[in-house]
Amino acid sequence: MPMPLATVSGSRSDSSGARARGFTLIELMITLTVLGILVSFALPSLGRMIRDQRVKTATSDFYASIAFARSESIKRAADVAMTPNDATNWALGWKVVDSSANDLKVQDALAGVNASGPASLTYRRDGRLSGAASEFVLSANGDSTVTARCIRIDPSGRPSVRVDTNDNVADGCQ
Repeated sequence: MPMPLATVSGSRSDSSGARARGFTLIELMITLTVLGILVSFALPSLGRMIRDQRVKTATSDFYASIAFARSESIKRAADVAMTPNDATNWALGWKVVDSSANDLKVQDALAGVNASGPASLTYRRDGRLSGAASEFVLSANGDSTVTARCIRIDPSGRPSVRVDTNDNVADGCQ
């Protein structure tokens, strides 16, 4: 009976030198099938998570621009306005301008997000709103299952973020 030979790595092999390694084709096909089934269950929730994250990011961008506009109005002791890039659609982006119509900040369009709010927002030199309290409503474009978010600005000029609790974007964040 021949003795097994020692290899360089110290492991033993049979005298023919053949050794089974890896997966068989059938094992690989079964693994890929199971993986495909698991991915098919995960994709719908992944898409919803991406849409939800877009709304959260857009809300954060709005909030930052509002805070910036208020801060600049106080710093410059002058009116500062925030207006949509398009005459009425905030989702196409917005800009913060000073009293001389110089752009202080420009925001690009928001992909996959609806945004509604007042025609414009103006802060006076003391950081208060020029006009009534305002609210922006941000929701996913074409998906009512994603929770909407609202930014309310009180007359003192302070913004606050709220989450929609009744899944009705039409009434804001009630």
